[in-house]
Amino acid sequence: MERAIELAREGVGLAHPNPMVGAVVVKNGRAVGTGLHIYDERDHAEIAALRQAGKEARGATLYLNLEPCCHTGRTGPCTQTIIEAGVRRVVAAMEDPNLKVAGQGFAQLRNAGVQVTTGMGEEEAQRLNEDFARWIKTGLPFVTLKAGLTLDGQIAMRAGKETPITGEESREAVQRMRHAADGVLTGIGTILSDDPLLTDRTALRRRRKLLRAVADSRLRIPMKSKIVQSAEGDVVVFTAQRNDSPKARALRRAGVEVVRVRARGAHIDPGEVTRELGRRQILNLLLEAGAELNGAALTAGIVDKMVLFYAPKIMGTGGVPLARIPARLFPKARALSNLTLHGTGHDFAVEGYFHDVYRDHGTGRKN
Repeated sequence: MERAIELAREGVGLAHPNPMVGAVVVKNGRAVGTGLHIYDERDHAEIAALRQAGKEARGATLYLNLEPCCHTGRTGPCTQTIIEAGVRRVVAAMEDPNLKVAGQGFAQLRNAGVQVTTGMGEEEAQRLNEDFARWIKTGLPFVTLKAGLTLDGQIAMRAGKETPITGEESREAVQRMRHAADGVLTGIGTILSDDPLLTDRTALRRRRKLLRAVADSRLRIPMKSKIVQSAEGDVVVFTAQRNDSPKARALRRAGVEVVRVRARGAHIDPGEVTRELGRRQILNLLLEAGAELNGAALTAGIVDKMVLFYAPKIMGTGGVPLARIPARLFPKARALSNLTLHGTGHDFAVEGYFHDVYRDHGTGRKN
């Protein structure tokens, strides 16, 4: 199972909008076939592993991190291929959250006389595909709010001023997070103060470009900003302004897509932004923003997970907080759960969840 999950992880950046799946066929104590799912190669992981195993698959055990599919989509049902290959036993870490499967794959295998064991490595398997589970159940991306902070919880010395806080190891970790994401969302404040590129600079292979999205209610994004200058069909600006304004037309000529959405007070509606991104098959959305957009996203309840990189520094008074949220909302604020803590060089990172996507939302796997 560890090997199956390891193989599944190799699908980061390559499997979406499908889940990441790895498979291992074991016969007489040795692996005779392995596979992973890469969307553009169509075959699911179990099919690739069974093809490699050939005749050795008869009487073998198939290990998977996700329940085999039992419906026809881009490919045929994997359960039927498993049965026809003569596999004796299937060991799967978790049930497929897709309502088209959701236990039915296991049922088909059992009805055909295949032994089925579930639950081995379940927690790790669930975390691996939490973004897929969120999207397939709700049509919305799994949103991770990432930020670099001082020990006293500040992200900049003052509004509009870029303030390097965390070290190189933390920045490298953020690049890995971008590689795992389908899209990154920031606010106009971050564009104006930091002028970031927001690209995936890991040099690792991915099947589609990282979508770079900007929340800009008044369409103030500079035409000479790095994100506009580097746009190649991978930048979208969400605004409350008219799509036919001169600025919107200029952005489109520069290769930037402009999408009009509703405003919520002085800001655009974060919920409408995530709904649109979900329609574009953005399963994993990384929120890299300032206090205003962070506060709007947290208030709207769209954040599923937080990853906070703390530098061992104190900024003192007058800095910019992680999020601007009315203090009156604190008594009803939802606490993070499943907290983990780990070092990143001289910094440390705290990770936690607002939502458990396997219980807080409805259950997916595309074919």
